[in-house]
Amino acid sequence: MLLRELYEEPQIDEKQVWARKGKSVTRKYRCGSGRRKGRVVSKMQQCFAPLNIKKSVKFKQTKKRMGAKMARKAKRTKRTNPASKRLKNLNRRR
Repeated sequence: MLLRELYEEPQIDEKQVWARKGKSVTRKYRCGSGRRKGRVVSKMQQCFAPLNIKKSVKFKQTKKRMGAKMARKAKRTKRTNPASKRLKNLNRRR
């Protein structure tokens, strides 16, 4: 936590965006401030939630081991999944 976060009021400037949830498209939020600034989350409260250190360390290890494979799979999904194609257009219009 940063020192300025203790004294400043958190600015709630989250924007609603469309995101994939499996093969369907749902409304989610893009964090405008907090530790997760720029990230898409399902609930606004998650933007200011404390980090889970165990999960973040585990994911860093997984990403180091499987990063290239994960990137290829994500790229293929975004190219072929109908929900991803729909999502691209929905968020572009905003």
